[in-house]
Amino acid sequence: MDKEIISDSQGISIAVLFLSGTSTILVMALSAKGDFWIAIILALLLSLVICLILIGLHNQFPGKNLYDIHEICYGRFLGKIISFLYMYFLFEEGIAVFTNTKQFITETGILETPQIITVIPLALLCAWAVKLGIEVIGRWAKLFMIIFVIVVSCMCILLLPRLELSNMEPILYNGVEPLLEGTFMAFAFPFGQVIMLAFVFENFKTKKSSKKIYIGGLIFAGIIGMSNSLITVLFLGIDISTSSYFPVFHAAAGIDIGDFIQRLEIFTVLIGVFGAFLKNSILLLGVCKGLGKIFNVLNYKSLAMPVVLMMLIGSEIYHPSRMEFLYWNTYVWSYYAVIFESVFPILLLITSKFKKDRI
Repeated sequence: MDKEIISDSQGISIAVLFLSGTSTILVMALSAKGDFWIAIILALLLSLVICLILIGLHNQFPGKNLYDIHEICYGRFLGKIISFLYMYFLFEEGIAVFTNTKQFITETGILETPQIITVIPLALLCAWAVKLGIEVIGRWAKLFMIIFVIVVSCMCILLLPRLELSNMEPILYNGVEPLLEGTFMAFAFPFGQVIMLAFVFENFKTKKSSKKIYIGGLIFAGIIGMSNSLITVLFLGIDISTSSYFPVFHAAAGIDIGDFIQRLEIFTVLIGVFGAFLKNSILLLGVCKGLGKIFNVLNYKSLAMPVVLMMLIGSEIYHPSRMEFLYWNTYVWSYYAVIFESVFPILLLITSKFKKDRI
């Protein structure tokens, strides 16, 4: 198959939308209470370390994704096992994105509609995007990035007159433990998920492209996430933000300027849906590439439709309710996700150095 090369701007757009597209309907690091903003900064710094690891691996193995690098560094047998674990990790995250999206759409607007109906068109679009390839996804991301930034910026600006600085608590008001927990959670989701991009990024335009895409995308996504979270908490307060399933939606519902500009929460739904489309297209592409690598399927794009249908079925089985979904993400998924997002990449980097020295 021909090599697909994305430009730096397309790669950055994919990274930003992947990391912040679906997280903009939530407030990050709320387990840190009033210190959520510090937790976001610390999680960003930790994620920058992972970005440097990925950049080093791409520079050492040009034209290779993490599936390829696993086999090069660990050998064919062990490499395929680790690749399979990562492939399932991406698959499970795809299930979570479909679950979060359908729950968001139904619980904020169409309560009587069966949840699965709301994401079937989205799933079909994701399969179609994967068959078109990463270049087409990159061009779409570059276009939607403009709309995404404009909508988020307008919502933040329109909420400025109604912000209450008193909603912010003193630094470390609740102690260090909530701050560490919030940092951990914000790293697990969304910033540590930058590792997932390394399974679809392989052919860059220049040698410096990986650095621009990973670091630029992460910082831009961090700024958007920080602004979004800060505005929401200053408007709603910590208690309401923590107790709400979708705090950003409720914050946007509070925009009311002169009885003329109001009911803008619909834009949070659009952002959430389009963000889910981009994220699951990348995840689906990553899973299909993994299957192709493990089972030696050259035309991995042909697997897109059966895989996305399996994701849909999984979203019905894995997380039947919103409360169960949040419990799983908070107390189960985050803890083993960090292993994939930090421990495995560090071990891979160390192994690659030994591999390089032996060669």
